[in-house]
Amino acid sequence: MLKTLGAQIKEFKKDSLITPVFMILEVIMEMIIPLMMASIIDKGVETGDMGHICRIGGLMIVAAVAGLVFGIMGGKYGARASTGFASNLRKAMFENIQTFSFANIDKYSTSGLVTRLTTDVTNMQNAYQMILRLCMRAPISLIIAMVMSFLISPRLASIYLFAVIILGVILGIIVTNATRHFSQVFPKYDDLNESVEENVSAIRVVKAYVREDYENQKFKKASGNIYSLFCRAENIVAWNSPVMSLAMYSCILLISWMGAKMIVGGSLTTGQLMSLMTYCMNILMNLMMVSMIFVMITMSLASARRIAEVLGEKTLLSNPENPVYEVADGSIEFRDVSFKYHTEAKEPVLKDINLKIAPGETIGILGGTGSAKSSLVNLISRLYDVTEGSLFVGGRNVKEYDLETLRNEVAVVLQNNVLFGGTILENLRWGKKDASLEECRRACKLACADEFIGKLPGGYETHIEQGGTNVSGGQRQRLCIARALLKQPKVLILDDSTSAVDTATDARIRKAFKEAIPGTTKLIIAQRISSICDADKIIIMDEGQVMGFGSHEELLKSSEIYREVYESQTAGSGDFDEKGEL
Repeated sequence: MLKTLGAQIKEFKKDSLITPVFMILEVIMEMIIPLMMASIIDKGVETGDMGHICRIGGLMIVAAVAGLVFGIMGGKYGARASTGFASNLRKAMFENIQTFSFANIDKYSTSGLVTRLTTDVTNMQNAYQMILRLCMRAPISLIIAMVMSFLISPRLASIYLFAVIILGVILGIIVTNATRHFSQVFPKYDDLNESVEENVSAIRVVKAYVREDYENQKFKKASGNIYSLFCRAENIVAWNSPVMSLAMYSCILLISWMGAKMIVGGSLTTGQLMSLMTYCMNILMNLMMVSMIFVMITMSLASARRIAEVLGEKTLLSNPENPVYEVADGSIEFRDVSFKYHTEAKEPVLKDINLKIAPGETIGILGGTGSAKSSLVNLISRLYDVTEGSLFVGGRNVKEYDLETLRNEVAVVLQNNVLFGGTILENLRWGKKDASLEECRRACKLACADEFIGKLPGGYETHIEQGGTNVSGGQRQRLCIARALLKQPKVLILDDSTSAVDTATDARIRKAFKEAIPGTTKLIIAQRISSICDADKIIIMDEGQVMGFGSHEELLKSSEIYREVYESQTAGSGDFDEKGEL
């Protein structure tokens, strides 16, 4: 874990090394000042030597200014190192997430990843700055102050040593108990973020069903869990200050009492007693700092593990040693393909799939909810890898291709149509980043999107809200189809991507596909038989198996399932799952 996180310091190594040096120099300046103060009292004030007072006083000012400068420089370089470290962590995590396959993404919730990129990284930033500054400053300051105290009076300094040992034990108990609660807090942030994300993204549904009170209660519960854990932890940490104050004032009283006796006996000077008092405050304050460092580092350990988990996650899909960079055509072949989402799953999602699709064919895919239609097509662009068997595109195993090449040639319009914040043109150019306006218009015309774009005030420059919330479901689907067409792929997969458009528009889109991209292999998942009845062939899916494969006419004769669905839909029911029972 430390190696994984440490690798992200990168260009901020110099700042990370300089910061502790400045902190040590600041501590040295602070430790010199009490000795100078003792000298002023003993050799200046008591003897009436103004020259000595001025000389040492001047040196004290120089030491104080130098300590201030060293502290400022330590703060500057520490802040730069910690913020740079945090920036590199976010960048590294985000870049690694982009390499994830669907199988990798399935392991993490969206809210969990957001928490890691925000709250957890902020914790690491604060902890790293504390390590660079206080972790170096507090222990060294404590040790030097203790050494200086023993040099002045071993007898009185032993009081400090005894107090430090007792306090160290007590603070250890406090930190250990507080840590247990702090480590439980950050997973709860995932629940809180999930509640917020779900509510904001589905705010229209919340309002439509008048569920604001329910959502408020859910958020209140998630927020309350965090509040409760923090309160428990802070209630334990709160003992830190009174225990430290008790020890501090007890030491001061003991040193004052014993020191006064020693001054009377001539074994200690007034200036030395003042120095010991200063060192006493310094030792105990630094001990408090050390305890808070332990609390902060312990809090950040949970965050560190969560960040390292994402950074250490390796994509389950990778390029072969000598990848193929050209897809010959849109032919597709499944040979004894089985697939599981999780290796430990008992039953495969897809079982013994054998299919052969020629380039340029239009293939309809029909099946009930949960019949694994989407799982089947996700294998083609290698969003997942087959568990058993082989899958070929363009005459080659998909595992032989460069991933980017394969996915550029296999365009997928997924069930959840996603548009990004930006103009319509910017969204379309996700399909082809250098597409001209004319190319975008042509793709939109094929997808029957040009008709509604032309009616918008800004046309192709109309701004789309994040998620496409300011356009209808059918408009969103047509824009996503146009975006996929801009890729000019060898294979086009439409995963129930015309479900929100009317049947007339659906028919026009299919006609445009047939006339404009005859060489592209088209796989269309649909619930309406009218959407796929004119396809070259239709695949009937049921419980992860192919139950029929042929043309509309062939399946009417050979497939009882297809015939039942056809009759139920043409009779006007249109309820595929109920009548077809797929």
